[in-house]
Amino acid sequence: MTNVLEQMRGLIKSSKEKNIAVLVDGPNMIRKELGIDLDKIKKKLQKYGKIKVAKVFLDQFASDKLIEAVTNQGYEVVIIPSDVDVALALDAAEYMFSPFIDTIAIVSRDSDFKPVLTKAKEHGKDTIVVGTEPDFSSALKNTADVVIDLKAENALMDRKEPKPEKVEPQEAKHKIEIAH
Repeated sequence: MTNVLEQMRGLIKSSKEKNIAVLVDGPNMIRKELGIDLDKIKKKLQKYGKIKVAKVFLDQFASDKLIEAVTNQGYEVVIIPSDVDVALALDAAEYMFSPFIDTIAIVSRDSDFKPVLTKAKEHGKDTIVVGTEPDFSSALKNTADVVIDLKAENALMDRKEPKPEKVEPQEAKHKIEIAH
């Protein structure tokens, strides 16, 4: 009977829409040369659930125009006078323990967030990383459950980085005999 109840709970949980916390590393991603569209990021993430939290972390040098543009796209702006990465990681840790958040999505190219994704997974959260080249961390891509590469073909392709194939060691062509 207990097993049936557990299966029912699993079905109910899997059928409900997942709640997502989106945390954007502003200084790393919101750059002219990258041409990132925060609205498109939201739309892509909505395929994975309902966005309950959408924050962009910026440093104290962010312009008023940037702050206004981010706010107009429906993101909460968090201005940090020191290290943006630390503040983003602390918010992610908070959402790891929230029963109302199922998925943590980090928008960054920075490998500094690999431990955040690892811990989130340990605590039963789904993880998504959204990033782009250049310098999109392989460690970050290989840690997340889902990778959204904004510069992938037509910017519509979601992918998990393929794991390297296991190469079986080949037999040595020359056997070395050891004399006893």
